[in-house]
Amino acid sequence: MEKTLSIIKPDAVKKSVIGKIVDRFESNDLRVAAMKKVQLSEADAKAFYAVHSERPFFGELVEFMISGPVVIMVLEGDNAVAKNRDLMGATNPKEAAAGTIRADFADSIDANAVHGSDSHENAKIEIDFFFAQREIV
Repeated sequence: MEKTLSIIKPDAVKKSVIGKIVDRFESNDLRVAAMKKVQLSEADAKAFYAVHSERPFFGELVEFMISGPVVIMVLEGDNAVAKNRDLMGATNPKEAAAGTIRADFADSIDANAVHGSDSHENAKIEIDFFFAQREIV
């Protein structure tokens, strides 16, 4: 089974839509193999998003991701990476298709409700960043 990482970001956690978002995954044949709610430190956020460190939005991204708790999940299923990306919708919620997570729950391109791995390679890296193997069942 393919695995991918999903993060419900601080804006969506604050809105109390965790269950609604998890239901989207489960209703579309993605099984939650691991889940935890955490408060990221600045060091965590900087390390996780290091690939964006040279981009002008990096500081704002880090500040946003540490502004409140997040829910981090390992999702498992057939074509998990692509399916999760489809369910999330476009990064900019104004461009996201109706019925996607971002169209329904995101406020802006910055506060866009969820993160999902963009490739199989990054999924492995991201899962390993947050989870020990024994936590994924």
